[in-house]
Amino acid sequence: MFVTIEQITANQKASIELAQGLAIKSYAGFEKMVELNLAATKATLTESFGQLQAALTAKDPQQWMALQTTSLAPAAEKAVSYGHHVYNIAVEAGTDFSKAIEEKTAKGKQAVVQVMDNIMKNAPAGSESAMAALKNAMATGQNAIDSAQAAAKQALAMAETNVAKVTEQALKAAATVSQKA
Repeated sequence: MFVTIEQITANQKASIELAQGLAIKSYAGFEKMVELNLAATKATLTESFGQLQAALTAKDPQQWMALQTTSLAPAAEKAVSYGHHVYNIAVEAGTDFSKAIEEKTAKGKQAVVQVMDNIMKNAPAGSESAMAALKNAMATGQNAIDSAQAAAKQALAMAETNVAKVTEQALKAAATVSQKA
């Protein structure tokens, strides 16, 4: 089987469409990060000036210290929330990229299988053992790729679980600090 101009053109068109889609998704993730950072900056400025005004109304050092202490827990909660939002944006972008790569990989696997089938069909007489070895090598390689993809997905799931646990612990710690204040 020979590759035709139409097949090459279709492959190039699909690659360009994939690149365009990934670029658009990357830009969307960037926009979300900018929006998040602008909102966080605006909120921080507003809260900072509010805390400054409250500190100026303090009558004595104990009252000033109490104001400072009561602001610690909300600040910690906001930092954890910000980190959680950043993480969600990154996971969403990563998921989009993973899907696109998995789809492209699946198409590539299918093309390799078709080429291998064609080679097997058109192999010269007496090359059966060589073709069997080639087919076995391809299957082994494919199994290794599948195993690596499964391990990567498992590692990502573990990372997501760990981030959720750390977030929960940070929120508990912030609540504990706030109760002691």
